[in-house]
Amino acid sequence: MIQPNPELPIAPEDYLPARMINEMAYCPRLYYLMHVEGLFERNRYTTEGKIVHKRVDKRVDPLKTPELFQPEDDGTDSVGVEEDENESNSSEVTKVHARSVSLSSDVLGVIAKLDLVEAEGDLATPVDYKRGKPRYDHEGNPDAWLPEKVQICLQAIVLRENGYRCDNGVLYFNETRQRVTIPIDESLIRQTERLVEQARLLQEQTMPPPPLVESPKCPKCSLSPICLPDETNRCRPSDQNVAPIVRLPATPRDELRPLYLNTQGMFIGKSGEVLQVKSDGKLVEEVRLRDINQVNLFGNIQVSTQAMQTLLSLDIPLTMFSSRGYFRGMLQGTGLKNIVLRREQFRMADDSEKCLRLAKLLVAGKIRNCRVLLQRNHLSPPAAALKELKRIAGRVASAPDASILRGMEGNAARIYFQHFAGMIKTGDHPTDPAEALGSPPKWTFDFRRRSRRPPQDPVNAMLSLAYSMLTKDLTVTAAAIGLDAYLGFYHCVRPGRPALSLDLMEPFRPLIADSVVLTAINNRMMTPEHFVAAGRGVTMTESGRKAFFRAYELRMDQLVTHPLFDYRVSYRRLIDIQTRLAAKMIRGEIEEFPIFVSR
Repeated sequence: MIQPNPELPIAPEDYLPARMINEMAYCPRLYYLMHVEGLFERNRYTTEGKIVHKRVDKRVDPLKTPELFQPEDDGTDSVGVEEDENESNSSEVTKVHARSVSLSSDVLGVIAKLDLVEAEGDLATPVDYKRGKPRYDHEGNPDAWLPEKVQICLQAIVLRENGYRCDNGVLYFNETRQRVTIPIDESLIRQTERLVEQARLLQEQTMPPPPLVESPKCPKCSLSPICLPDETNRCRPSDQNVAPIVRLPATPRDELRPLYLNTQGMFIGKSGEVLQVKSDGKLVEEVRLRDINQVNLFGNIQVSTQAMQTLLSLDIPLTMFSSRGYFRGMLQGTGLKNIVLRREQFRMADDSEKCLRLAKLLVAGKIRNCRVLLQRNHLSPPAAALKELKRIAGRVASAPDASILRGMEGNAARIYFQHFAGMIKTGDHPTDPAEALGSPPKWTFDFRRRSRRPPQDPVNAMLSLAYSMLTKDLTVTAAAIGLDAYLGFYHCVRPGRPALSLDLMEPFRPLIADSVVLTAINNRMMTPEHFVAAGRGVTMTESGRKAFFRAYELRMDQLVTHPLFDYRVSYRRLIDIQTRLAAKMIRGEIEEFPIFVSR
């Protein structure tokens, strides 16, 4: 039995929620991610559980102290009263039901919210509502899993510490409408106390426990896409000859979609759970908040305070671009709770050897992916250029410092963009926009060299916008994970430059950004009419940007096979997985960051 130490009292803010001990019994790594790092993700099972508790949580009833349930003292001496008279008095005590009762244990330092307490006199029984169905023992009798028993045991413990007798707890399973009684015996109490003690020790660690290995618990866990148990185990050194099985951590594609707004003068307001988009005071579009994962604004677009507060409360990032497509920044809430990860990121940034090792992986991955894009899309793949790119990628590992590495990357980029025009296939298509115009268009998709700030031609304008959008997506993802997007390991740190985002996007530049540009041109999604002169450069019209957003999202939604994990996910989900693996490398959970290189 854990005994309180009066010299070392537990501070109120250090009390552990009983639900977290439930997670500790289910998986210590899940407890660490949820309680220590403050991570949470919804899935089907958590949503169903929330619905089950919705009715219970509507009411908050006061629970009388045990003394108030006792018969009133009439002043007579009770000595010598017959036993059956005492039983008669106790039977007159009213049975009460109290919902959403919060109680704590000063001995264990645990606080519990009890869904329902059924009390009769000083005898109380906690009732906990569960989403699913009970397990069955070997004799076919309904029973419960250990995490469920631990949670109801903690509720019994806090009731006892607050003066009640509690011999049993009840689990109510909503799917089968069953009440399962759980005896609160000494064995269960000892097991629960040990879990509380282990949880307190675990929260003092700076590294989460290792993930479960091929456990059936993982697929149903809401934090599986964050924990990445199979991927982490695959990247860790193993004594086994057979590599661990890697299961898809979530659905292949993200069910939510980004919202892009680029019509100048628009106003975004909010009504209930809907964003209202207005132009010149007239409602032009309504978007349900539950359907979006980003809001992207280009240029002069106003947002109401109520809409911004709602986006913050739902952790939906609001990103802002200039009218020409330069990424300015994002509105982000106070959700960056994982200070431990950022501390490790800053420590790694000060280690030049680790930074160089990661930078070599990123640059080599980028060069190899550039070579793959040329092989797949060039009208007549240049053998000499492909051979030189392969040679440079092979020499990257021997680069002695970052400056030499940047020289190698620059040389590879020069070769790659020299042959970029060979992947543009406007040709003499019967529906070619140039012919449809009837006269030579002002702009053509004739690419000669890479130019930016400002881009000098339509192809460069599209490349710049694609890189800007990809930088935005990496910045949003890094911030959601808890990384500092402005502290990188390869790109120089400068005010306002998301160096980490630029680092992580290197292997994805050819596969996502360059591929979007080629698809938009070759599939006639973009035409010369979509471009206008802007000072010394070229920019897109509003309709041109709209068409380009569609091309970009089609690419982000396309499924691709991960070469290491051998499952298919969209590029948007792949970016999330790769960024989380980078965070695990920073924390030291895995030794080397697995760069994504297309087959």
